[in-house]
Formats: sequence, structure tokens, C-alpha cells
Amino acid sequence: MYSEQDLRDAVAGGAISAENADALRQHVAHMRKMPVTDEENFRLVNSFNDIFVTIAAVLLLVAMAGIGSALVAGLAGALVAIAAWFMAEFFTKRRRMALPSIVLMLAFVGGVVAAPIEILSETAADQNERLMGALVAASFIAGAIGAYLHWRRFMVPITIAALSATVAASVIALIVTAIGPESIANPERLVLALVFIAGLAIFAFAMRWDMSDRSRSTRRSDVAFWLHLLAAPMIAHPLFHWLGITDGSMVGIGGAIAVLAVYLAFGLVALAIDRRALLVSALAYVLFALVELFDEFGMVELSVALTALVIGSALLMLSAFWPGIRGVVVTKLPGALQARLPVAGAMPQAA
Repeated sequence: MYSEQDLRDAVAGGAISAENADALRQHVAHMRKMPVTDEENFRLVNSFNDIFVTIAAVLLLVAMAGIGSALVAGLAGALVAIAAWFMAEFFTKRRRMALPSIVLMLAFVGGVVAAPIEILSETAADQNERLMGALVAASFIAGAIGAYLHWRRFMVPITIAALSATVAASVIALIVTAIGPESIANPERLVLALVFIAGLAIFAFAMRWDMSDRSRSTRRSDVAFWLHLLAAPMIAHPLFHWLGITDGSMVGIGGAIAVLAVYLAFGLVALAIDRRALLVSALAYVLFALVELFDEFGMVELSVALTALVIGSALLMLSAFWPGIRGVVVTKLPGALQARLPVAGAMPQAA
């Protein structure tokens, strides 16, 4: 089985022409009755060997963390980062294995962030919260630098999402520290607001990558996929928290309808940009809201089953007719915006 990235590599290496690669994509799209741009391809596992290597790499990383934590504070993160980098030199740079590359990148950035936090938390254990916040922000800045260096060396698509996450975390930590945790009446509300704003910024960043590859035929599309996957929960969680889902303060039928309205808006955005991440991230909140809604109507025993039936059927229908529905949504948008989104078209017809 060959992935979209394998096709791109074959074209870059001269094994096949760009025209032949495009013809193959169109043939597969016709066979699947799904336009190429609507497939939202990304590579995770090519074969069981990816899983085998990932398990072995995780075991080695766990061993590095255990040895480091038993010796010196901060050494665990440093050893994990070093081991992840050297393994990436072979499994990412040479073998181009997808799942191990993702795991090794996350381990490297996590190790870079964890090492200074562990060291500084011990040396500054008796210091005030403002200093600790600054130290945490510095650790995330180190993680952002590490993610940037990793991207320059290996160019794993998920790395840009890790870079964005560490930058967002460092900015949030710096803002909270500058205000002063002790002077904030409701820290959770402030952090949620900052997470929401950061999510919108990352979403805009993802759209910039997406708009530079409308045909979704380069690595830029893969980068955008992971950025959307990061931005979606950062946008969805604060919104549904404010609607009362997470703390149980949702007000009856009105609250449930508000949740469904927000999810419908997410669905329209997902269709317009041809990304499903928002729908997946908000799914748990909508399931909860629908259960509450059915409970309000006295269908307590069947609430879970009816919720699963309604949402499952709706998502399956949306998936089956995604190209056609998306075509209707996109044609309602201004022409200037349509020109920057992935091309929308009707579902290919059977021969």
C-alpha cells in the first residue's frame, strides 16, 4: 500500500512523472467515488513494522527516563531527547517511517520541555508562583526552539503543531506570570480565554498552510492537518465549557440547543475548509448535550441509544455525501474566499 507521501517522494526522485502521479490520484478518487482534495490523506502506519519499531522505541525511551531520573534531576528529559533525536536520524531521516517519526518527535520535544522544568522546580521549590511561572514559560520556549531545530532537520509534518503548541503554552504562561497568579480572581477563566485565543491563532496559521496547497498534494497539507487537529480542541473546549457542559451548569433544553447550534457552526466551517478536526473534537460535548436533551423529554432509558443513533447516522450521512454537501456550502461563500479554499466539486460518477 502506497501513501500520498510515497507518491510525492516518487515524483521528487524521478521514479514517475507528476502527470502520472496525478493520473493515479484521479483514478483512485474515481474508484472511491471521492475527490482527491476531500480524502484528507495523512500517513500514520505503512506496515506492522511501524508498530514494531514504535514499541521498541518507546521501551528504550522509558528506559532512558528511568535511568536519568534515578541519577540527576533533569537528566531523564535530556536522555529521552538525545535518544529520540538519534533514533530519528535513522528511522525518520533514512527510513521515513511515519508512526515512529511522530512518536520520536513528541518524545524529543517533551524531553526538552521536561528537563528544565524538573531542574528548576527543585532549585526554585521555595520561590514564589511568579518565578515558577517564568521558569515554566522558559521551559516551553526551550521546547519551541527544539521543535524548530527538529523541523529543520527532519521536517516531520506534526512538528509544526508541536512548535505551535509550545509557543502557545509559553505565551500563556508568560501572560499569567506577568499578571500575577495571586492577583487573578479566577485563573481558570483567564487560562481558558487565552487557550481559546491561541486556538483561533493556530487555526488561522493552519489555514495559511492549507491555502498554500489547495490541491493537497504537498507536505504543506500534512502540516495543516496536524495544526487543525491541535487548534480544534483549543477552540471547542473553552466554548463548550462556557456553555456549561464541563461543569454541569448547562441550562436545560436551551443549553442543549445552544450546544447543537455551535456544533452545526463547526460543521459548516469544517465543510468549507474541508477539514473534519472540529467535528471530531466537539463530538463528546454534543453527545453529552443530546443525552441531556433526551432526558429532558423523559426518555432516560433510551437517551444514550437515541443519541448514538442520531449522531452516528448524521456523521455517516455527512461522510458518505461529503463532496456534494461541501459543494453546496462552498458555492454560497464569496468568490474571493472560494478561490483560496480546496476546490469543491460533485462526487465522481460511476462509469
